[in-house]
Amino acid sequence: MRSYRRLLVFCLKISLFLVLFALFLGFYAIPNFALRHPSRTLATTCLTFAVAGIAMMSIYGGYNIGKQKSKPIIFSMSLSALVTDLITYLQLCIMNTNENRYAQFTLADFHYLIYIFLLQVLAIVAFTYLGNYLYFKITPPEKVLIITSSQQSLDQITPKLKHYLRQYRVAHVRAYDAPDIFPMIDRCNTIFLYDVPTTQRTTLLEYCYQNQKNIYFNPELGDVVEVNSNHVLLDDKSFLSWEATDLTLEQRLLKRIMDLVISIVALVITSPIFLICAIAIKCGDGGPVFFKQNRATKHGKIFRIIKFRTMKVNVENISATTDDDRITKVGKVLRKFRVDELPQLLNILKGEMSVVGPRPEMLENVDKYTQELPEFEYRLRVKAGLTGLAQIMGKYNTTPKDKLVLDLMYIESYSLWQDIKLLLQTLTVFFKADSSTEGFHTEESGMKFLNAEEQAKVLEERKKNQVMKDRG
Repeated sequence: MRSYRRLLVFCLKISLFLVLFALFLGFYAIPNFALRHPSRTLATTCLTFAVAGIAMMSIYGGYNIGKQKSKPIIFSMSLSALVTDLITYLQLCIMNTNENRYAQFTLADFHYLIYIFLLQVLAIVAFTYLGNYLYFKITPPEKVLIITSSQQSLDQITPKLKHYLRQYRVAHVRAYDAPDIFPMIDRCNTIFLYDVPTTQRTTLLEYCYQNQKNIYFNPELGDVVEVNSNHVLLDDKSFLSWEATDLTLEQRLLKRIMDLVISIVALVITSPIFLICAIAIKCGDGGPVFFKQNRATKHGKIFRIIKFRTMKVNVENISATTDDDRITKVGKVLRKFRVDELPQLLNILKGEMSVVGPRPEMLENVDKYTQELPEFEYRLRVKAGLTGLAQIMGKYNTTPKDKLVLDLMYIESYSLWQDIKLLLQTLTVFFKADSSTEGFHTEESGMKFLNAEEQAKVLEERKKNQVMKDRG
């Protein structure tokens, strides 16, 4: 069955890619004779579209049917197609700058891009819904066992799984030390380990691996180090190697150059947005346009962050909550589309922040989170950033521990290419801002957690009932 699923996904992915390219090539072959027969222009266009398309699908998530819901796939694929079209179009314009077409570089036939993109989106929508329909037609939901340590932990993981009912069906919940934990693992095909102590988790992981169960577990600090380690051989002995190093001089120089170029260009491009926001805030309540607050950056250094003011004047500056009445009407719009973050480009220009890095937390939160989670201070090993892995993949109310894991994943696997990928992925934040800026709230799982002692009593009661049933 697994091989059929892979074949289905592969065939649909290749077919969709060919349709997207056919639409681009078909439209631009109308004004470009060189695209209608074998030529250097045709070969270069095909190669550019293929390379750019594969790269963009890798960056934005691609045609991930069976793993994601249809709407996120449609969005990521549409964004990938748009960027791929633009890159290929610019390449085509360059190829057309010659004595036979245009003497100077010209953005010719740009209107075709609109038609192409609209048709591509329709194709993506059709392939996505068809793909997910066929995938789940032959793939029933995985029977899930959640192994955790408390009701609080259960309430954190279960609502997440409820978003993927076609992929996962929670059949059982057990404490990690429940007496029937191993027989229960045998009855399920997918095991979620959440907030299980490391020692017990290792035992459970080994048992799941031995019995070929699908495994999901939340990473701890040691797992982050392990994931970003290198395999080395000392003679014939295997080791995982992790080197305690900071960014090299070349990496710091390139990162700073990228910060300067991007912040200057972005400030010029967004200057009209700055003006509109300033007028809107002033007209809203007449208060100051900007909000400044002390934040922590590399090595705990304090700086004054600059943002557009989204809250009322003279209110307590603490983390926002759902339906927070401190947020102004203008502020709600600015927060929804993350426009309130734009003035941080000035912090980047001054060298206080980087374009990519961990979110600069309020000092009160840094102290609070560090007391609860001492490892939280590790994220201060690099400059705070306007965007980053935690800002893109997480939400405003993502737990401090999950933010820490995402930030450490970024820090320990740093590369210039990763920064470029995260910059491109930042585009997705503006279109899903309503889910990523929601306030802090709690949600009950609707499922009951029984600890090991309670579970043992349940099992004992079941045995008694079975004995009485056999006798009667």
